[in-house]
Amino acid sequence: MVGALAGVSAFSARPKAAGVNAGQEAKKLTPADGHDIHVTAPHMVNGHVMGPYHHYCKAVSETVLEQIEYFVAKPVARANVPLDTWNKFYHDHAVEIATGRVQVLDRSPEEAKKIAEAAAQTDGIIFHLWWPDDAKAPSGEVLHPQAVGHKPRTQ
Repeated sequence: MVGALAGVSAFSARPKAAGVNAGQEAKKLTPADGHDIHVTAPHMVNGHVMGPYHHYCKAVSETVLEQIEYFVAKPVARANVPLDTWNKFYHDHAVEIATGRVQVLDRSPEEAKKIAEAAAQTDGIIFHLWWPDDAKAPSGEVLHPQAVGHKPRTQ
């Protein structure tokens, strides 16, 4: 399973505008660059279905996609996170995708299918940092929204 997200890396590296003109330096990339996998899905927040939330993701390795939700290869998450902690904070992306609520946007149907297939091999944990949503500034409280349709694991 290690490397299951390797295919996603290819999809996150979208072609940029035509090359740099003579005498111009290439733009230095920042950690924010490359968050161009756009996905929407509703989530459970404090017992209520909310959203859909927009996720702008970036492949940072062959086993992790980042945004405020981290996509972690199932063997990594399940071998290193106690079951009660996993059931409280994590969710299985295969289960979430199977609900039909997840949409990969701004990609061809073929690319979207490949991204969903790779994501289905991962578990997710969300860190919701701006709460309540209409607050003028984040309170410092961190929520962990859960996928709609979440199914606790028994092993």
